[in-house]
Amino acid sequence: MKRIIQKLEKIYSAAAYAEEGEVEMAREIMREEKRTEKRDRTSQRPRTQMRASGK
Repeated sequence: MKRIIQKLEKIYSAAAYAEEGEVEMAREIMREEKRTEKRDRTSQRPRTQMRASGK
């Protein structure tokens, strides 16, 4: 839940910059989100292999 709130805060702040004409700043904020997101994924535990049921 905390990650969702953090993502929404970044989206809203980027939207506010874009509305004021600071499009490059908005893009930079969204790029930062993508960079940190990739780093966070490596620190998570490995996912288990999911298989479809044989029905």
